Amino acid sequence: MRATTDKGSASLFARRVILADREVAATIVVENGDIVGLEEDRQRSDAIDCGDDLIIPGLVELHTDHLEPHYAPRPKVYWDPLSAVFAYDAQIAASGITTVFDSLRVGRDDDRPGVSDALLELSEAIEAAKNTGLLRADHHTHLRCEIPSRGVVEEAADYLARFDVRLMSLMDHTPGQRQFRDEEKQRIYYRGKSGLNEDELTGLFEARKARSAIIAEPNKRGLVALAHGRRIALASHDDTLEEHVTESLADQVSIAEFPTTVEAARASHAAGISVLMGAPNVVRGGSHSGNVSAVELAEAGVLDILSSDYVPISLIQGAFGLAGVPAMGGLPGAIRTVSKTPAAATGMTDRGEIALGKRGDLVRVALVGNQPVVRQVWRTGLRIS
Repeated sequence: MRATTDKGSASLFARRVILADREVAATIVVENGDIVGLEEDRQRSDAIDCGDDLIIPGLVELHTDHLEPHYAPRPKVYWDPLSAVFAYDAQIAASGITTVFDSLRVGRDDDRPGVSDALLELSEAIEAAKNTGLLRADHHTHLRCEIPSRGVVEEAADYLARFDVRLMSLMDHTPGQRQFRDEEKQRIYYRGKSGLNEDELTGLFEARKARSAIIAEPNKRGLVALAHGRRIALASHDDTLEEHVTESLADQVSIAEFPTTVEAARASHAAGISVLMGAPNVVRGGSHSGNVSAVELAEAGVLDILSSDYVPISLIQGAFGLAGVPAMGGLPGAIRTVSKTPAAATGMTDRGEIALGKRGDLVRVALVGNQPVVRQVWRTGLRIS
């Protein structure tokens, strides 16, 4: 099966088909990769009977770092990059994700070499895997750009000249702002990762602040210009203050990734910027870094998109976990956060919902208690998991 090039045909019946705005019993007919029939309240004799399982659209994942643990499964242990890509792709597909944006990073912290140094090696491995036609999911690139890094604009420009990118995010992890507005939280984070003592951490943080004051704004302007010049969707990262949202509007940002406060999320949502939060935040019941809860934003009606971030299966678990939040609009509204809305935010109007003319990206889901279990996955009508 050459999953990246072939298109298939399938016919499925389920008593619970989740459309963008409602739930129906229906037969879904896919021909040559696209949905050509949606016959409500009818079970065709030639259709696979999914019984009480649900059929939902294939999930669209905009931000996952999960290629990294496949490439570097242990400190200083690096796997063959092509093998890592195939293993990662299999896990993505088995989680019900049919379209994935592989998050790769330009710009890095001086004290944290490693996976980010393998940017080109991993990107070339992804392209090689695509060329085999054996990848299960549809892969695109999300280029994460660490603004206060030396040479980040040049590194991004070189990358864009060599690889196709559909989404760029503007990150700034300078101590004292955004995700790490509370520097003590950042100290806790780095104590566990770096082994530095308190004096060394203080020196590191002060050096980063000084560097950011000089290069962050020019770098940001250069990165925004690169994205606009190539019509690449832009995302902000860790917005905390309303002034961050004002900056995003000026930069024509379309996605706000992981806002850290209710105020920033409300302002983004009101401005038409899609608010993206981590599905692990939903599954775990809160942010691992002590920032705003995704469920709190859902209850306020300002959560638009979920991302699996670092656990692929959390994407479907998080969506089902939001179905009971009144402001989400039931299961159809919750599923939109992992299908139609992320697709639209990145200009992919051909997928993300079960509707005539859309791609035949479908997921069969069983419920074990309240837990969704992915049983089968189709992309453009081809079974991939």
